[in-house]
Amino acid sequence: MARYVARVRTATSPTDAFAYMADLRNFADWDPGVVGVAQVSGDGPGAGSEYDVTVSTGRREMTLRYRVNEFDPPHSLTAVARTGLLTSTDVVSVTQSADGTDVVYDATLALRFPLSLGDPLLSRVFDRIGDKAAAGLERALDGRLFS
Repeated sequence: MARYVARVRTATSPTDAFAYMADLRNFADWDPGVVGVAQVSGDGPGAGSEYDVTVSTGRREMTLRYRVNEFDPPHSLTAVARTGLLTSTDVVSVTQSADGTDVVYDATLALRFPLSLGDPLLSRVFDRIGDKAAAGLERALDGRLFS
């Protein structure tokens, strides 16, 4: 399993930061690995909403159908995509801090057996992809990364 966590502190209000992150169509704005996003179920963000997220995998593109399983505005959401090859889980948490609003984006990618034997390699690749997405999220939220 590969995991990447990005933490961004922003002056944006928790409500506005959550609204931005909860609309998965915005992923294409800040994650350079995302080619496009289309909402295919639901009317805007919310539990049960589904999005087709098309990602670049080098020479090819792959579309993952994400379903928002947990939705607790303006605090958190969980979106999951499952294919025959992998499970991708994205968790967004938004909290008010003394210095602004903290947005935590926690992404895991788990390959299914027998592909899971490649998890160590996937982790290294996922770190590079995550670094680019974190920089984009930092710009989109007009914030700064923190640990």
